[in-house]
Amino acid sequence: MILESFPVGQLGCNCSIIGCAETGEAAVIDPGGDAEKIISFAKEKNLTIKYLLHTHAHFDHIMGSRAVKEATGAKIYINKGDQWLYDNLQKQVQMFGFKATDPLPVDDYLEHEDHIKIGNIKASVIHTPGHTPGSTCFCVQEKDSILFSGDTLFQRSIGRTDLWGGSFEEIIKSISERLMTLDDSTRVVPGHGADTSIWTERKSNPFLN
Repeated sequence: MILESFPVGQLGCNCSIIGCAETGEAAVIDPGGDAEKIISFAKEKNLTIKYLLHTHAHFDHIMGSRAVKEATGAKIYINKGDQWLYDNLQKQVQMFGFKATDPLPVDDYLEHEDHIKIGNIKASVIHTPGHTPGSTCFCVQEKDSILFSGDTLFQRSIGRTDLWGGSFEEIIKSISERLMTLDDSTRVVPGHGADTSIWTERKSNPFLN
């Protein structure tokens, strides 16, 4: 598996590119900006981007989606619970004084326990409402499991719940019932900031203890 994660956009969203070394198929998780950087990495590794997977539809996680899709033809995926946020991209960026082009239509919707085939790699879909109604995590189980947690779970923290559609009760339930059941060794790549692990968060996250 080819994996690269790097911050993109004005708010430093962690964008991750997952590529199958055997088939060359790839998915981009949270193309929140810097589309040229994303496309350039894929070309460098001889990857064909098939899917644009979004952990949620806040502007800093979707602003690069249009440009990447236009360049690659990749399909845009979100959870249906965040369609209203996706459709209100312009209102979102105006609140922060940014500018954005309108997003392209969503190609398909992600549901809890769906599976996405990226060449020979399988990514499991975990619906984790709380930060937003449609917040979603992706778990790839290769030699070691990797969880792409978006803005649901951070290193010793959790996502904000004071934004549109947020719920503290829901995010705690999502993390406790759907993320803390994963293996302790699971690496966690959050939507912002440094990586962590399920074991670390189980033992030291102040919101979960």
